[in-house]
Amino acid sequence: FYLYPELSNDLVSTHPPGAHSLVAVSVGYFLEDFVDMLCNQKLHQSWELLFHHSVVIICFGIAVLLHQYVGFALVALLVEINSIFLHLRQILLMANLVHTTCYRLNSLINLGTYVVFRMATLAWMTRWLFLNRHNVPPAAYAVGTVGMAIMTPMNIILFYRLLRSDFFKCRRDVRRQKEE
Repeated sequence: FYLYPELSNDLVSTHPPGAHSLVAVSVGYFLEDFVDMLCNQKLHQSWELLFHHSVVIICFGIAVLLHQYVGFALVALLVEINSIFLHLRQILLMANLVHTTCYRLNSLINLGTYVVFRMATLAWMTRWLFLNRHNVPPAAYAVGTVGMAIMTPMNIILFYRLLRSDFFKCRRDVRRQKEE
């Protein structure tokens, strides 16, 4: 937005050089991750992520194929900044490093980036879509609205799970230890 201020006015047909390629590569990543989860995880463990990836593949795929809404997809990619810390959290869990300073620090950064890059970005995108509904064709508006209606509750639920797992659980453990 700083380098390409015209994006602020037009997320539909304006995008900086390389943005289309970035969104196309992102579609490839989501497709690869989708197939990897199908092949290597049990459906009951990954259905939410598979559903999430399906929505992203459809929405980003439309942007890539039509060369439209690439700016909107760029904004959506801000959400993936938080994925760095979500994945690091998973790696630390798998390495059994839950009770370390690194895990605690990552939990705090994860929560902060979650609020900024997931919650705030999704709220901004929903607001933008609503305010610009007259500039977006009905089919694209429907896809965007359905996409946001799916992603927002999924991210709220995941946020609650993170809070419960990384923060509320700690308080329960401390209470239990005091009782013992």
